[in-house]
Amino acid sequence: MPLIPYQKQHLTFADQIAHLERKGMAFSDKQSAEFKLSSLSYYRLSGYWYPFRVRNADGVVGNTLEANTHFDEVIELYEMDRQLRSLVLDATERVEIAVRTQFTYHIGHRYGAFGHVDPANFHHQFRHGEWLQKLEVEVARSNDDFIKHYKSKYQGFPTIPIWMLTEVMSLGALSIGYRGLRNDQKSGFEDKKAIAEHFGLHHKRLADWLHTLTYVRNICAHHSRLWNRKLAIRPDKAKEPEWLPPITPRNDRIFYILLMLRFLLRVTGNGEQWAEQVNQIISPVSENRRWRAAMGIPEDWREHPIWT
Repeated sequence: MPLIPYQKQHLTFADQIAHLERKGMAFSDKQSAEFKLSSLSYYRLSGYWYPFRVRNADGVVGNTLEANTHFDEVIELYEMDRQLRSLVLDATERVEIAVRTQFTYHIGHRYGAFGHVDPANFHHQFRHGEWLQKLEVEVARSNDDFIKHYKSKYQGFPTIPIWMLTEVMSLGALSIGYRGLRNDQKSGFEDKKAIAEHFGLHHKRLADWLHTLTYVRNICAHHSRLWNRKLAIRPDKAKEPEWLPPITPRNDRIFYILLMLRFLLRVTGNGEQWAEQVNQIISPVSENRRWRAAMGIPEDWREHPIWT
């Protein structure tokens, strides 16, 4: 199909309301809706009214909206998603700090303060030099007081002890570093296993989950949509029945991520309040079968063996 020039014109907020009305959107208060559009953006909100668009017999999405599509419901979905993103960020931060702690402790305890500098402490296929170079660039850019103090007092900067390095390490760099650790039972080096056991996981699953959580965290950090999103990076399918259909419908929707975080937060000992907050947010939307499917939530999700 040949490419065509983009010809859509900029619309005022009032024009956006009129445009949505022509598509079939209902409004209870147009002045309030215009204010919402001026704060949240038409394009951002369009992801939340997209499922309301009419499909033809072949499933092709059209430009009109289903009957009784109301702007207030779109805003409710947006607000639910916004609050959910905050809770996912909160949980991911707790998990990240817990994994950082175990990563730091294990390397420091087994290999010393600068164990991360020696490529021999990582598997031979790991791009250790590339990983370390990127981390030390971040260290050199840091304005943290503890970094400044180290630079002014000790030799070797920007090479710093592992317990300082992990404080400026991103979740993505942590995920990569964890995957780079050795795990060879025959040689007696099972570094990944030692860390994963703290979380009650096989080391391959922890590596997989960290990779997925890095992606999900970036979605949240950029204020992008979690609701009705098919995850581009998803965790590998587990073999245990509680992670498989019908108990867990699919692994490419946000409910699977919530289950992962629920599982991991139990190790930190502070996940009960978080789970209750998630319950309050997703309970209203879960009453709608269509919206449950959009999030990968089973009908009896409150009794899910991982969630309870």
